[in-house]
Amino acid sequence: MSEIPAKATESEDPSDGARSQAAQAEAAAGDAMWQSSPPGSIYDYIRVASFSISPGGLVDQWSLRAEQLFGIPADRAVGTDPIEAFVDPDLRERGQRKMAEILDGREWTGVVPFRMPDRPDGTRGEEGLAEVYVMPTRTAEGEKAAVCIVVDVRTLRSIETDLAASQAIFGQSPFGFLLIDTDLRVRRANERFASIFGGTPDDHRGKGVHDYLPRPEAERVSATLRRVLETGESITDMHVTGYVPGSEERRHWSINLYRVHSGSGRPIGVAWLGTDITARRAAAREAAAARRNLALLNEAGARIGNSLDLETTARELLDVVVPGFCDLATVDLYQGLLAGDETPPGHADGSAELRRVAFASAVSGAPFSSAGKPVDVGAVHHFPFHSPSAEALRTARPQRVPAEEGGLVQSTLAVPMVAHDTVVGLAQFARTKGSEPFGDRDRDLAVELAARAAVCIDNARLYRREHERALILQRSLLPPGDPEASGLDIACRYLPGNAATEVGGDWFDVIELPGHRTALVVGDVMGRGLRAAVAMGELRTAVRTLALLDLEPAEVLSALDEIARGLGTPGGVQQATRTARQPRDADLSEVYLATCVYAVYDSVTRRCTFANAGHLPPVLVEPGEPALMLDVPPGMPLGVGGEPFEEVEVELPEGALLALYTDGLVESRDHPLDEGLQAFIGALTDPCRPLEDVCDHVLSTLDTHHGEDDIALLMARVQGLPEDSVGDWTLPREPRSVGRAREYARNRLQSWDLEPLIDTTELLVSELVTNALRYGEGEIRLRLLLDRTLVCEVWDSGLVQPRRRRARDTDEGGRGLQLVGLLSAAWGSRRTPRGKTVWFELPLPGGEGGLTDPAEALLSLF
Repeated sequence: MSEIPAKATESEDPSDGARSQAAQAEAAAGDAMWQSSPPGSIYDYIRVASFSISPGGLVDQWSLRAEQLFGIPADRAVGTDPIEAFVDPDLRERGQRKMAEILDGREWTGVVPFRMPDRPDGTRGEEGLAEVYVMPTRTAEGEKAAVCIVVDVRTLRSIETDLAASQAIFGQSPFGFLLIDTDLRVRRANERFASIFGGTPDDHRGKGVHDYLPRPEAERVSATLRRVLETGESITDMHVTGYVPGSEERRHWSINLYRVHSGSGRPIGVAWLGTDITARRAAAREAAAARRNLALLNEAGARIGNSLDLETTARELLDVVVPGFCDLATVDLYQGLLAGDETPPGHADGSAELRRVAFASAVSGAPFSSAGKPVDVGAVHHFPFHSPSAEALRTARPQRVPAEEGGLVQSTLAVPMVAHDTVVGLAQFARTKGSEPFGDRDRDLAVELAARAAVCIDNARLYRREHERALILQRSLLPPGDPEASGLDIACRYLPGNAATEVGGDWFDVIELPGHRTALVVGDVMGRGLRAAVAMGELRTAVRTLALLDLEPAEVLSALDEIARGLGTPGGVQQATRTARQPRDADLSEVYLATCVYAVYDSVTRRCTFANAGHLPPVLVEPGEPALMLDVPPGMPLGVGGEPFEEVEVELPEGALLALYTDGLVESRDHPLDEGLQAFIGALTDPCRPLEDVCDHVLSTLDTHHGEDDIALLMARVQGLPEDSVGDWTLPREPRSVGRAREYARNRLQSWDLEPLIDTTELLVSELVTNALRYGEGEIRLRLLLDRTLVCEVWDSGLVQPRRRRARDTDEGGRGLQLVGLLSAAWGSRRTPRGKTVWFELPLPGGEGGLTDPAEALLSLF
């Protein structure tokens, strides 16, 4: 209904005025039924106004909608000429002719441009375009007048555009669109929505969300629709899950909801815009799974293999996969491989014994029993031949293990751990009921995780094997048992590094020398691993060989330096010497460096001679005195070459304690060397305690961080030979000295209750003194030493060393040294600062070595 102009109204709202007039008309019409336009009608969207023109061509009635359309109140509009007020001056003449025709009783319809009157502030009025419908009327007096209906053309065009857009949404949009009324019923659906849920768009009128979605989801969506209607708050990207007719595939939609209003602003429903995101959700899940798997692999790379321990590496794998990848997991490794057997029986067919080294569970108290009864960590077992686990070990391919009926586990993967084309064990991953079963992507990820862990485990196994071999080699090169030495009480400790660090080149040795002297050696080859252990063995063997030559300590280290320089050269020492003369860049040989301290202790004089090749200084503790480091020139490490070594001679008091050690005892990453040395000196506070207790006290007191490096500790307590165990005589260079020497020897042996040795000793002393008279120089010195054996020494000033030769049957002489070799346990000669010393050694009666009959020895010479 169009509005009937009225000169007076009480309402400011044109809709209210229309309702008031409709009510009056209904009351006046009696039984006639008139329907008023409710709010939300077409007139709320179309700008329609009306006014009337008097017989004089002036406005005599001006409606409220005209006021809203033209912006001119009634008191200003009434009585004005509409042509003069609203028409452009260029068009007024034509407008006046049209007005005359209208007042003459003719109807007229057309589009008229108009301009608002200028504002009071002088601003020019806005221009517009109106569609005008003029209807002739008559006044009560019968005069001709007119009623004008005006529609804003711009509003009509806007509605036309909106209708086209609405039609595009409902007919052409690729998204599902619904218009839901205030009763939550579908008022209109577009073609896209109908193509998904079937039927035509009209078939969906009156349906509710329960007709499309499962009950729980429909209740949630209905509550959301009510909230949008009540609050006006829009909902963006709300995810809805349901099914479409004829398909059991779960679909996912993203919907946007917003409240729709009428032209008067009254809510009339909710607009529903939906997009199918099923494929996007699947792609998102795939991407999320890929990101999760990548993150899991990155975590595995960062956490697995940080140690060289087999069990720790297996536990690191389970720490990564539980609970991020599975709920239960185990790792079993071949028992034979753990024991060092490269090809254990049954390895090829998967029936070999395995040991469970790790187990993890995200479910409290849940055992892992994929085949038979549960297996404890550390237990040795094997899988049945026809089981999936044994099949995985045989084929080196992952297998799915069927779930037990009524069990907690619903999905299990048995994945072989393959490293360098060798199966080292089996990893099992299980998911409990309620978790998603393993898929192909999960299987591939499990294989990758198991392969990474297998490589780390195999590396740890190979390292453990090399470590054990190096340790066996190193221990085999150390003195067996507790070393014994004349005039010394010896205690030693050797602690190798742990499995996380390679074996080092630390060593110590106690070498018995002629004349009841002892060589004490402690060294450290720089570097780690089997090569360092082998280099240590070569240097230790060289030390023992040089010690038997009875060289001075400085000479021993000089020879060792040449040997160390030749270790890394294929041609040995001579090739190393030649290479040393070439330019440095031409030397591509491997360099071996070592430190060493070599000391020779004489139990008769209690004097000890030291030589040092870059090693830590010895520590001496005298009775009643604090410990101190001996001032021994350090020298250069072995293998550097070019520098001589110096000797230092120290007299050791009776009961003094001497300590030789390697840097592993006093140095670590957390404690510098100076602090470690001071702590070591401070730990040697009671040298009178038993040596074994002193060693244990030192190791327990010092913060050695054992495992970072090897530790070698050699301690010796001085116990010189008593005076009554030494016989020392000087003989002139005359023939009578031979008989006198036999007499001295006989008397001293009788005083020592060694009568069984008298004949043999007299014979051998006679031979050595005779040789000294014939081939030596200067005065002759005879010395007998009694300790664990009997040692006889003959000194002279000659430099020519005796040489043993084989006499012919016709020779009258030349059998003296042969006789010495036959009757003695050992014999030899050594240089001294003033000549040479020839010596022989005899075992004591009742000892392990028996005495040789002199008569039989003499007969054996012929």
